[in-house]
Amino acid sequence: MIGQRVTRQRTAVAALLDELDEFRSAQQVHALLVGRGEPVGLATVYRTLGAMAEAGELDSLRTDSGESLYRRCERPGHHHHHLVCRRCGRTVEIQGTHLEALVDSIAAEHGYTDINHTFELFGTCSPCATSSSPP
Repeated sequence: MIGQRVTRQRTAVAALLDELDEFRSAQQVHALLVGRGEPVGLATVYRTLGAMAEAGELDSLRTDSGESLYRRCERPGHHHHHLVCRRCGRTVEIQGTHLEALVDSIAAEHGYTDINHTFELFGTCSPCATSSSPP
């Protein structure tokens, strides 16, 4: 974790994220750590997740309610987007060549350069769509 002291708490957060596939909130990460008997404060979890996301170690996305969710990045340093299931949280990293071309075209049309963007698609994955249980 670039720029952070390596502490037992920060190591515990990083180790937990290595085990998770789905996006999780800071509160969920904290609850999982406490459930494992890790004495780590919620503020430490928030700071650690923010620093790891800033360093490119984690993917981060915002829900419709504004909550930040985090997940270990499958390909650190590679620009990508996400397809996220609203029901179970399953996430697929997607490459968006057509989207990137559209972004470049829109930027050029309006005279913008050095464009940054994020793009998340939310829907229902196939297993959840065929499940008979309600969301």
